[in-house]
Amino acid sequence: MTTNKLAIIGGSGLYDVEEFKERELLDLQTPWGKPSDQILKTKYNSKEVYFLPRHGRGHFVSPSNINFRANIDALKQLGVTDIVSVSAVGSLKENLPPGKFVIVDQFIDRTFARNKTFFDDEIVAHVSMAHPTSNGLMNACEEAIKTSDIDYQRNGTYVVMEGPQFSTLAESNLYRSWKADVIGMTNMPEAKLAREAEIRYASVSMVTDFDCWHPDHENVDVQQVIKVLLGNAEKAKIMIKNLIDNFESYVDPNDPTNNCLDIAIITAPEKRTKKTIEKLKTVAGRVLNK
Repeated sequence: MTTNKLAIIGGSGLYDVEEFKERELLDLQTPWGKPSDQILKTKYNSKEVYFLPRHGRGHFVSPSNINFRANIDALKQLGVTDIVSVSAVGSLKENLPPGKFVIVDQFIDRTFARNKTFFDDEIVAHVSMAHPTSNGLMNACEEAIKTSDIDYQRNGTYVVMEGPQFSTLAESNLYRSWKADVIGMTNMPEAKLAREAEIRYASVSMVTDFDCWHPDHENVDVQQVIKVLLGNAEKAKIMIKNLIDNFESYVDPNDPTNNCLDIAIITAPEKRTKKTIEKLKTVAGRVLNK
């Protein structure tokens, strides 16, 4: 029987969960380098949980410089089966004001300066991203948010821009014309890599501002964003504790993520070198070592 293990990847403003009293900080190495920071291993209500601050503690890693491959590989090494991303975003809709949470179910990837796959050397794989988030894990997030009494929206499209600059007005209006809900800088290629590693993924976005399309937010101010961030982070910590308690009851044994590499690797077996199989042993060893 598979042991389900949850990891939280914290975005801007969420660098730790102080309520986790049993703490071990892990230094991991991967074939792709080091993760953003040490990974916190903890137990909460007798459940083993991991926490990784995406930008590092103290926020010193720019969105374009996040080592997404190392982050996902390291979590997979630890046996993580489920990742919930908690991220700060700008709103592209009037009905998503600062402080509201969005359980994201779709992405538009506008990033261009990042390594987006584990399969870029000798072994080629094409995983489906039609439905990039796990429905069961989204259900767990929704239940945790409801229990936390947080204002939220279930489902929404997240535009992932390269950053680190905020949008121009023309860009912001373009994304609104696409009917997207929120905009941020970090959930891609994270969601793609989680899928390649066969880790179920869900994204909870915390709105900090209205992006520059809104006349009151033409100049998105970091200090103004930080003020909302801190309030959101406190709400997120309550949600995370509720999520730890409930997520296993929502695990879907038929989730397409669970075995997606079975139908994704196209490279002929005789072309797969031992060196590359070794490099991919954590994320794809289940299928490559058959």
